Amino acid sequence: MLKGIVNAFRIKELRDKILLTLGILLLYRLGAHVPVPGIPFEGMLAAYQSASANAGFISVLDLFSGGALSRVSVFCLGIMPYITSQIIMQMMQAVIPSLADLAQEGEAGQRRLTQYTRYLTIVLATISAIGYLFLFTSPTFGISFANCGVPEILMDIVIVVTMVTGAVLIMWLGEVITQRGVGNGMSLIIFANILSGLPSALHTTIASSDMGWVMALVTILVICLVIPFIVYIERGQRRIPVQYAKRVVGRKMMGGQSTYLPIKVNTAGVVPIIFASAILYLPAQLAVFFPSVGWINAIATAMSTGWVNWLLSILLIVFFAYFYTAMVFNPDETADNLRKQGGFIPGVRPGSATAAYIKGVLNHITLPGAIFMAVIAIVPSIIFAFTANDLMRALGGTSVLIMVSVAMDTISQLESQLKMHNYDGFFK
Repeated sequence: MLKGIVNAFRIKELRDKILLTLGILLLYRLGAHVPVPGIPFEGMLAAYQSASANAGFISVLDLFSGGALSRVSVFCLGIMPYITSQIIMQMMQAVIPSLADLAQEGEAGQRRLTQYTRYLTIVLATISAIGYLFLFTSPTFGISFANCGVPEILMDIVIVVTMVTGAVLIMWLGEVITQRGVGNGMSLIIFANILSGLPSALHTTIASSDMGWVMALVTILVICLVIPFIVYIERGQRRIPVQYAKRVVGRKMMGGQSTYLPIKVNTAGVVPIIFASAILYLPAQLAVFFPSVGWINAIATAMSTGWVNWLLSILLIVFFAYFYTAMVFNPDETADNLRKQGGFIPGVRPGSATAAYIKGVLNHITLPGAIFMAVIAIVPSIIFAFTANDLMRALGGTSVLIMVSVAMDTISQLESQLKMHNYDGFFK
């Protein structure tokens, strides 16, 4: 591993990408501590602690923002408006033929879809910012902007514009990482949010009781034991044997070799978890518009914690695992490519029969992978509900799955870059 890191920094192109990625993540974390103009910082912290104790959904909102909400920073909207817009665009592709056609048009179509996603992000960010403003000025927080020396309506506009600008800047930073850095920008920003909450969670757990350090040590040990199983599932493959028929090309005999078609057990990766978390986050987001309505806050809290959250998490993770797998893996196209290249699966006729066979294999291996992810995601939440272990919440199943998957994806990209330059990878 250490040798791989040294080799990565020897390559100027790869070194620049790594430094750019780290610099953007550092900039993002600095932005998470810059308060919105006009917000009474110390008063906001006290109001947040009081509000989060009475409304559980507020803690969820803060968790997804990497603690930026409790500080009302310029990045308090977080990455969720962008993720939500991506979910909406993905689903719209399944029901709107014109958007589905754009997805098939290659790079030009993807650019147009990306542009639509950006516009939708701005709309969602504006709505969220207005909702947060309602929340801050409600009796739940009790923040007043009447004594800022400027008209209150002007102060409201400044706060909303600042938060929307922060959301747009986060979106841009994520896209810069994806295009010019290492790894997926959206995933790495979420990774940074999770990682930023670990020190405070560790301190809170240790200080909670005389045996707090024992609980912290046991939690870390359990997480370390779970990580190999996550890696095993992430790396797991179902290899479908493929035979290529012999054919004469000029004076040479081509083909005749045996290979396999690798299908990952977890084809969708970490996307189902992120999407499921974003969907469960929406009720909390909607509740900020009605901070004084008890039943709306109760629904948002119930969907954020407790057995309702656990059940919905399982269902949504399984649903998005199948949904996203269907979006990124096309059995018909794979079968058609095999037929054109002279390949076939032994015992299966080329064409539609091959596509049906691949689809059946995909459906069978997606379910156990999705259930595994769902179980890992909700078990720590169940433990937290009974122990109130802050470290367990911060290092919950969802957080660990995201962190491990993002780390593996980033290392895989670095591996491929190193191999292109004839260097040993991280695992050599």
